[in-house]
Amino acid sequence: MIQITLPDGSNRDYPGPVKVAEVAASIGAGLARAALAGKVDGKVVDTSYLIEADTALSIVTAKDATGLELIRHSTAHLLAYAVKELFPDAQVTIGPVIEHGFFYDFSYKRPFTLDDLAAIENKMVELAARDETVTRRVLARDEAVAFFKGLGEHYKAEIIASIPANEDVSLYREGRFEDLCRGPHVPSTGKLKFFKLMKLAGAYWRGDHRNEMLQRIYGTAWATKDELQQHLTMLEEAEKRDHRKLGRELDLFHIDDHAPGLVFWHPKGWTLWQKVEQYMRQVYRDNGYLEVKGPQIIDKSLWEKTGHWEKYRENMFTTESEKREYALKPMNCPGHILIFKQGIKSYRDLPLRYGEFGQCHRNEPSGGLHGIMRVRGFTQDDGHIFCTEDQILQECANYTALLQKVYDDFGFKQIIYKIATRPDKRIGSEESWDKAEHALMESLRLSGCEFEITPGEGAFYGPKIEYTLKDALGRQWQCGTMQVDFFMTERLDAEYVGEDGARYRPVMLHRAIVGSLERFIGILIEESAGALPTWLAPVQLAVLNITDAHGDYCREIVEKLKNALPNQELRAVTDLRNEKITYKIREHSMQKLPYILVVGDKEKAAGTVAVRARGGQDLGVMSLDAFVQIIAADITNKSVV
Repeated sequence: MIQITLPDGSNRDYPGPVKVAEVAASIGAGLARAALAGKVDGKVVDTSYLIEADTALSIVTAKDATGLELIRHSTAHLLAYAVKELFPDAQVTIGPVIEHGFFYDFSYKRPFTLDDLAAIENKMVELAARDETVTRRVLARDEAVAFFKGLGEHYKAEIIASIPANEDVSLYREGRFEDLCRGPHVPSTGKLKFFKLMKLAGAYWRGDHRNEMLQRIYGTAWATKDELQQHLTMLEEAEKRDHRKLGRELDLFHIDDHAPGLVFWHPKGWTLWQKVEQYMRQVYRDNGYLEVKGPQIIDKSLWEKTGHWEKYRENMFTTESEKREYALKPMNCPGHILIFKQGIKSYRDLPLRYGEFGQCHRNEPSGGLHGIMRVRGFTQDDGHIFCTEDQILQECANYTALLQKVYDDFGFKQIIYKIATRPDKRIGSEESWDKAEHALMESLRLSGCEFEITPGEGAFYGPKIEYTLKDALGRQWQCGTMQVDFFMTERLDAEYVGEDGARYRPVMLHRAIVGSLERFIGILIEESAGALPTWLAPVQLAVLNITDAHGDYCREIVEKLKNALPNQELRAVTDLRNEKITYKIREHSMQKLPYILVVGDKEKAAGTVAVRARGGQDLGVMSLDAFVQIIAADITNKSVV
């Protein structure tokens, strides 16, 4: 007898070995139809898996996260199947699951087109409708290599050849298509109903630019039609909010081929940048940070001491002068240690907080660049706290409270907290790791934050907290971090004098709130769809005249507003062009200005303004003093119009 223990704790007995699908069928016809896989003692297996001993079993359906991942994994194979049906000469390579979907890379003699993409998707629908059974078989490695070479699938043969010779490999077949895969898979193609191919892209084989450029097809797949539609709607909205598109339309910045991965900020964009930086600079001042500035170019010997030269060399821009090799700094921390080392530091000086708007450069692959979100040159709101082990808890708690306020001021209300703990390969004593991890967890508890633990995801020199904000579309952006480092101060020989007169190594806390200012501004643009809150808007209001007779009054209004708001640095423009007022209103509305003031004969005679708020909202005619109160409250409260 085989005894199966189900998730509710009940047991079912079977006279002999039994397949997962048979267990599902014995429970009910509905579950049998819904079953995509099984979990046998926690391991995900095909529904065809034969259970031969007593075990715990749960049936995986599309309602489970595991089930959705299976759907996406199997849909990637369906994509490859469809491509081979339509383009038999195409070679398949790899096709993993990614967030919200999957991709598959192909080698083909010509570029795929959007018409090809539509044809491939239609073929996928046809193949899914056939409801072909997905079957698994196992081959010895060398036999599998020979099999795929015989099919002309040289990329698959290369992948398999890299597997140890004594290992077997599994293959999955659906209809006329067979692919290398560890599995598991859905039981038949009919389980794959709600998918869509999204885009084409290029990708180097094995991610190496020296290899062939393959063609990547991205797709998305979901458990239900509604989920698919919701995702597509979200993508449509995200496309409207794309910071690259809005950056052009609002004249904020541009990226140029003369400087790939670097940003050319236009006047309005640089105004936005300055508002973010000035705000963060005030955060430094208000919270005990001493602002510093390190050099851009540092001798490679420093990077060798920190370990960056060995581990990060390919991502560093280098230069040479007088037979010395230098690197543009990819991060600010070593420079801050050199500043810390100047002069003798005492325990009384700790915690010592340095902050820098440090410009860094990293040689990111060109294929990974994305507007101002992923660049080669960026500026961080970087900070490093030098402290004792006993001070870690309080510093982390203070930092979390500070980060929460900053995110709230920028309009982000939802934060996800994760703690990455010690990896297998690490330095430092277990006692130090225990203390650091405890301090990070306790700091979040003190802040009233629920958090996830990601085991083994910390750096080799210390654990960290990752702070991820969620935007209006539900997308997640990991921006803030607090990282405990026992390592770098030792490598660079930083120390302080303790109360007993002995020398000690300080703990170094790496922290950033917004992270890369470029990326954070991109997030702000997409979060607001370009309609930035009044305190951040590059142009806060425009004053428009109806006829030339009102031009002097428009200029007078701007001066009075600036005088009434001396501490707010009011950013206002006048539009005195000889154009129809409806045209001017429409043009400034498209620039997403928070306010538009219109003046004509009546307003000039009464000393009033007609106020329109963003979105076409008519606030009516009011005195200048009344409008000053409105805009001043917007700026002070950092509210969104």
